[in-house]
Amino acid sequence: MLDYMFPFWASLIGLVTAQALKPVIHYLKFKEWDIWTAKDSGGFPSSHSALVTALTTAVGLREGFSSSLFAVVASFSLIVIYDAANVRYYSGQNIKLTQQIAKDFLDHTDNKYDSPIYHSRMKDILGHRWFEVLGGMVWGVIVAMAIYYFNTR
Repeated sequence: MLDYMFPFWASLIGLVTAQALKPVIHYLKFKEWDIWTAKDSGGFPSSHSALVTALTTAVGLREGFSSSLFAVVASFSLIVIYDAANVRYYSGQNIKLTQQIAKDFLDHTDNKYDSPIYHSRMKDILGHRWFEVLGGMVWGVIVAMAIYYFNTR
């Protein structure tokens, strides 16, 4: 019998392990270790998608895929997944554009703007591409299914 906290633990483990995979993926892609990618939002896999997909899968396994609770969790998970792939992604694109406009403005004017706002770098990777979101979703399902399997044997 699975503990009532199974969905919580599955989602937490999904989140933490997805973040822990980011330095490994970075190494495989660039052949250099950057442990700090584990704290970044954005990138592959999406930890937000892993968290909500693990939660949704765990609730479905524990309470049933036709339960009202599963329907509620799945609905909110879709909102988070959509937000990770669209709203947050385009916010990051907006930051890149704004930074470029500020740079062009400073480069093409004789005025000296000493305000730190013109010289500060903002994080421009906030969201995910759909491939990264899909990777997080697959990872979330794998985590929830693995925990379920090892706790029901």
